[in-house]
Amino acid sequence: MLTSTWGFLKRHKRKFIFAGAFVGGVYLLGKLAQRKIREIQEREAAEYIAQARRQFHFESNQRTCNMTVLSMLPTLREAIVHHLNSESLTTLLRSKPTNKLEIWEDLKIISFTRSTVAVYSTCMLVVLLRIQLNIIGGYLYLDNSISKNGTNPQAPPEVQQQYLSSIQHLLGDGLVELMTVVKQAVQDVLGGVSLKQSLSLRDLEQYFHQIRTHVEEGYRGLTPKPLSWYMMPDEETTLAAQACGLTEKDVATIKLLNETRDMLESPDFKTVLSTCLQRGFSRFLDNIAEFFRPSQDQINSLSLSHVRLPLAKIIPIVNGQIHSICSEIPSHFVQDLLMIEQVKEFAANVYEAFSHPHELEK
Repeated sequence: MLTSTWGFLKRHKRKFIFAGAFVGGVYLLGKLAQRKIREIQEREAAEYIAQARRQFHFESNQRTCNMTVLSMLPTLREAIVHHLNSESLTTLLRSKPTNKLEIWEDLKIISFTRSTVAVYSTCMLVVLLRIQLNIIGGYLYLDNSISKNGTNPQAPPEVQQQYLSSIQHLLGDGLVELMTVVKQAVQDVLGGVSLKQSLSLRDLEQYFHQIRTHVEEGYRGLTPKPLSWYMMPDEETTLAAQACGLTEKDVATIKLLNETRDMLESPDFKTVLSTCLQRGFSRFLDNIAEFFRPSQDQINSLSLSHVRLPLAKIIPIVNGQIHSICSEIPSHFVQDLLMIEQVKEFAANVYEAFSHPHELEK
């Protein structure tokens, strides 16, 4: 029996070796496949957790953006009111001066200038802070979530503070320059319009469109500055100010500023800012429209488009809009800007670009 079994095994030795190798190979392949599947599952789980963490951090960052915008609006409003002080003119008018007409003309220009500047600068503030805080947010996510083998953080607190302080340009020199340009545009468009002239809401809309055209497209043959110029200091000026010995933190700050300039010069930014301005001026005119509603006696005979008011009565309405536009209490004006879908998408793209490790290689 044993002899016959042994003979059978010898005759079929190659088949048994092949079968054993095949079974062993299948077993090893199965083990390898299980390990690969486990690695893929673990990697997918890690990516999901990282994505969820990034999403949570991004959403938290957007809430910070919104609160920061609201907290800075009083400072913006005070700066505009300080440079375009219509209150002093209204006080003068109450004293019945001999040059009453001249003061009214000044009040006309200042009122329209400061409301226009308020719309422009609030839109700029919303978009600029979205860029800055999402660049910072992206780097902070990397600093907190990714091991970089002991390399220095991308956005330490000192660099963050130095970088974010560049917003002062929009609240300072940039704002003053914007006021100068807008005031000249208002003077050109409204300077010859009589205080007694009756205007409809449609007339006002056309005047503001002309003012915007002067500011954004130029007038009198002058080439306009890009709107981003009012939002950040000139690159050469910044580098000159830092020329006397750059520290490591200065270099990091300049890198952030240059990255921000790249964003401000992108077509996406121009589209987003244009959308904000369109929504901002539309909401601004909606607010003014409330004062053009027909009275109870007129409601059956007049529609909103037919109501006309003397310019002298419109001036105080336009003048007071700054308190609605630059309000730290969430108003329809600010909420409209913060909820624009293009602004949200742009913010997400900025955050996404700066919250991935490949950004460190640049």
